[in-house]
Amino acid sequence: MLIGYARVSSSEQETTLQRDALRRAKVRRIVEEKRSSLKSRPALEVLLDGLRPGDVVLVYKVDRFARSLADLLRILDRIERAGAGFRSLTEPIDTGSPAGRMMMHLLGAFAEFERSMIRERSMAGQGAAAARGVHCGRPRSLSSAVEAQVYRKWASGGYTMTELAASHGVHLSSIKRVILRRERPDSPAVARRDWQNEGA
Repeated sequence: MLIGYARVSSSEQETTLQRDALRRAKVRRIVEEKRSSLKSRPALEVLLDGLRPGDVVLVYKVDRFARSLADLLRILDRIERAGAGFRSLTEPIDTGSPAGRMMMHLLGAFAEFERSMIRERSMAGQGAAAARGVHCGRPRSLSSAVEAQVYRKWASGGYTMTELAASHGVHLSSIKRVILRRERPDSPAVARRDWQNEGA
């Protein structure tokens, strides 16, 4: 079954153009998102939940369907897992054709490249800030002095990690990192947390 999807935007509060194009494409069932929202698209969720193998979702333009490349890829993954297809009426995206599937793979590769570049820029920025003595991210839950007390209690054998976490009002993972910093300072978990300044 051909299923059309139309959505209003903040600048375009009606879907006449989209509906007309979908009807010209012989779409009999059109699902409309009646209001523009950054948080939820209930009509789209109902459409995706109801897909059956062999269905094809049609849109006038991809920007009426997804808010970002990552959002588009997540939606297309749900469509594919349902055994359905996707096609844009105004763009060369059709998962039912080899060229369309290739386009999806290219979009996925570009999205992964973008995520990698963002991670690299973020890590480089954090490293440069740390070199200047600038603190990034959340502060540790426990001061250095309190961490030393926690470790002494742990080393005495009289306290469990759970008891220490409860008595200091922190998460169990915070206590685990205190212990790791002293017993296994080269641990990848400690290095990663300290590098990101997301300490205990």
